[in-house]
Amino acid sequence: MAGEGKKLQPIIVKKIKKGGHAVHGGAWKIAYADFVTAMMAFFLLMWLLGSTSEGDKKGLSDYFSAPLKVAMQGGSGAGASNSILSGGGTDLTKRAGQASRGTGDDPLKKKMTEEGAKAEIAKQDAKRIASLRAKIDALITSNPKLNEYRSQIRMETTPDGLQIQIVDEQNRPMFDSGSALVKPYMREILREIGTALNGIENRVSLAGHTDRTPYGNGERGYSNWELSADRANASRRELVASGMPDEKLARVVGLASSSLIDLQNPLAPANRRISITVMTREAEARLIGNATIPVSTAPPGAAAEPAPGAAQQPTEPKS
Repeated sequence: MAGEGKKLQPIIVKKIKKGGHAVHGGAWKIAYADFVTAMMAFFLLMWLLGSTSEGDKKGLSDYFSAPLKVAMQGGSGAGASNSILSGGGTDLTKRAGQASRGTGDDPLKKKMTEEGAKAEIAKQDAKRIASLRAKIDALITSNPKLNEYRSQIRMETTPDGLQIQIVDEQNRPMFDSGSALVKPYMREILREIGTALNGIENRVSLAGHTDRTPYGNGERGYSNWELSADRANASRRELVASGMPDEKLARVVGLASSSLIDLQNPLAPANRRISITVMTREAEARLIGNATIPVSTAPPGAAAEPAPGAAQQPTEPKS
């Protein structure tokens, strides 16, 4: 039979054994750890940059740009603060860090600060002077003896401060003619004013004035200049005797007839006066030149030295 001639082919069954996957390495874990570390470093850097002042950033930039130059100038390039970060400011909220050497402060900002300080001092001075004026005015009103001489006590607020002027009257002079000896009633006025000035913060300028009548013996060198200076010093002694500290007196001057109060009548008694000015700080600096160093170093109550050329006062009366 034809079918018998064919040989049967054997059936081959292939069996594939399924096993587990090959073991992988741990390289991905290292890569992931590096990625997380890099992200932490990035966010830490962002935080530091956000909390570092502009001045410190500039210092760091200068250092990495030219480290040798910064080191030669005496700095680290990152400021000199006490922060845990080299160059960080102690106050992380500030906008400006350490100023670069040689740059200095902003001139405009410094000028504005100085003007603000001066304005505040002027405001305080105005308050004190207004309070002092009210105090002296109340003192004159309440004191019967001072109230009697109210017409001879003139007060005025000027750009230099509170000016108190004690003026002569025809029938009630403060000094004898040609003399620096204080009249009893004048002594009382000066001592009451000195008591009112005791304790003030501002310093005082004291000036003596005469009228235009020439001194009777001017050819011997003693004139209205020396006379006005002697009268100013006599008034100073009375103020100090009342308890006002001598160091509060910034200056004592004699102006003779160079600053008349009655220009129309140079010989008027009102031109013969003593001016007491409680100065503002600005006026003190402007008129004296140094508002911090006391002009007088003599102890309270010490006698004043005579004015130049006035070692011995002539006895001739004033003409």
